[in-house]
Amino acid sequence: MAPRGENNIVVVPNMKLEKVFCMKGGNGEGSYANNSQAQARHARSMLHLLRETLDGVQLTSPEVPFTVVDLGCSSGSNTIFTIETIIKHMSKRYEEAGFKPPEFSAFFSDLPSNDFNTLFQLLPPIADPGVSMEEYLAAKGHRSYFAAAVPGSFYKRLFPCRSINLFHSAFSLHWLSQVPDCVVDKQSTAYNEGRVFIHGANEGTASAYKKQFQSDLSGFLRSRAQEMMSGGSMFLVCLGRTSVDPTDQGGAGLLFGTHFQDAWNDLVLEGLITSEKRDNFNIPVYAPSIQDFREVVEANGSFTINKLEVFKGGSPLVVNQPDDEAEVGRALANSCRSVAGVLVDAHIGEELSKELFLRVEHKGTSHAKEVLEQIQFFHIVASLSFA
Repeated sequence: MAPRGENNIVVVPNMKLEKVFCMKGGNGEGSYANNSQAQARHARSMLHLLRETLDGVQLTSPEVPFTVVDLGCSSGSNTIFTIETIIKHMSKRYEEAGFKPPEFSAFFSDLPSNDFNTLFQLLPPIADPGVSMEEYLAAKGHRSYFAAAVPGSFYKRLFPCRSINLFHSAFSLHWLSQVPDCVVDKQSTAYNEGRVFIHGANEGTASAYKKQFQSDLSGFLRSRAQEMMSGGSMFLVCLGRTSVDPTDQGGAGLLFGTHFQDAWNDLVLEGLITSEKRDNFNIPVYAPSIQDFREVVEANGSFTINKLEVFKGGSPLVVNQPDDEAEVGRALANSCRSVAGVLVDAHIGEELSKELFLRVEHKGTSHAKEVLEQIQFFHIVASLSFA
């Protein structure tokens, strides 16, 4: 059993992070499913880059199933849209080459705590058995692929050797496997005192986060290099930054390093939590630069970089009426809650978590205009091929 801290709240050590971390499940107001429309917009704006990657995937025998994986699939409909886009494009490529499309398998993979139930309830039914793949693909309201869930960390092995044609991962690789231990160690120069994120932190903290990111990405690439078939490809998207300074985390820094940070400080000032309790919480996110990413890929040596660029995604907030300050405040709180709420709940409990995000909402409402203007995400987009 995990140790218990103040107020009988379960303390989640780093080694357990992959067992508890996930996007907010279900279909509630603060769920990822209802707060990932911005990610959907950003993904659609990059479809031309995805299709370029798909055009480079080597066609295998149509007698053998073509296998696609979405790593970090989460629990909303975005992953389903992506998988269907990939399969339709690859089917067209087979047809244009004069082949019948193969059968398709799609693996949806995320950490074990992911809400796979909500995800699979969104899946359309598969077409009736016994029909041809052409009929599968033409069936409206039905899916043209076999689907399965694969729980586990994508920083480790997940699939048999040489079994996957295409890996896709969007908006996930910036999540670290753990907060570096030294960041919460009072005796370390990397101790992130007074902060809950790397944004604006000291050089030691930034160095620790960067080292953790590059170690994680290295593990990710080593695993995929064993699992991917020859001629396969990967299309990867994660939060990125344009600054060379890792303590300037761009949009992610403004999301977690301003009003979210201030809300934690309010809980300390009001005596609801101790400063130590705040300092022991850190968001395990690192938005890399192009160079941070390139260094790891080149050091791994298994993949050819076909494309590696920074892409402007826009705001992460879901707002229908930008002039409605209250809606902007709710959107800010829901955006933070949908991706970090599970970790906050585990650290300070659900009641204090509600208090925290209520304060985030109030601060977002009071600064609505600057929130909309300043919180803009950039993404690292990588297209990699495996020889």
